[in-house]
Amino acid sequence: MTQSSGPRPRLDVRGAVDLSALARPSTPPGAPGSVPVAGRYVVDVDEAGFPALVQSSTSHPVVVLLWASWSEASTTLAGELASLAEEDAGRWQLARIDAEANPQVAAAFQAQSVPTVVAVLAGQPLPLFQGSHPREQVRAVLDQVLAAAEANGITGRVTPAGDGEEPEVEIEPPLPPLHQAAYDAIERDDLDGARSAYEQALRENPRDAMARAGLAQVGLLARTRTADLAAARSAAADDPKDVQAQLLVADLDVLGGNVEDAFARLLDTLRGTAGEERELVRVRLVDLFEVIGGDDPRVQAARRTMAAALY
Repeated sequence: MTQSSGPRPRLDVRGAVDLSALARPSTPPGAPGSVPVAGRYVVDVDEAGFPALVQSSTSHPVVVLLWASWSEASTTLAGELASLAEEDAGRWQLARIDAEANPQVAAAFQAQSVPTVVAVLAGQPLPLFQGSHPREQVRAVLDQVLAAAEANGITGRVTPAGDGEEPEVEIEPPLPPLHQAAYDAIERDDLDGARSAYEQALRENPRDAMARAGLAQVGLLARTRTADLAAARSAAADDPKDVQAQLLVADLDVLGGNVEDAFARLLDTLRGTAGEERELVRVRLVDLFEVIGGDDPRVQAARRTMAAALY
């Protein structure tokens, strides 16, 4: 993480296990050698419950633990995080995801080893650390997550479940048919199909905010599909006046969760351009505002700065 409002842990990787070894049978929570049974502020989530979990991160911070039953570091860290969640009494929720049983979720978080810990705030993933670490270091990282959540207005409390029971994960209503078609197309890596579905949804209802945001997200995925982050950053640094280079790095920053860095880069570029290039930067900013969401404080601040720069 590089944005100022997010947690910025500096923990070395210790006790991490290569995910390529995920070939052993999974052991359910509570079984010998597995993670403990879920507590009052702990939920076990699978692929089906993942969208609802992400949605819940708009009201309270979620800390995701990707684990495997054969990884001793995973089971030890699961107990430590559950204890810290109990200590914080609902200020955040621990979501445990079995990386073996849910490889698509592990891939979505770009997890290369277990245990991997990622925070989710307002639907945005914030990578924290891998491997096992002393309790005081984990505590410090969680304090940073809570500070970032508070700065972004995410201050809800988790409703505790009964002893030995898993908190209920609210099931989201089905997506509208065209939205579902777009989602399925993205899952197949068919970005053209997803774009067509969202465009049709907007033709049928020009006020469909979800379709507009989805279309912006598909555009972001398409623009960054073959990009090399190191090469893009190098090109942008070599020529700060290369608008296309700055746009690409901003896209990659948003994709990586560095939203404030992306907005700052584009706003600086906007101030130094004119004519068609300025309009290109303005349109990209508006597009990325759709990706992040108009209610996000970072979007609201960047939108005000953009208006001041333009007018």
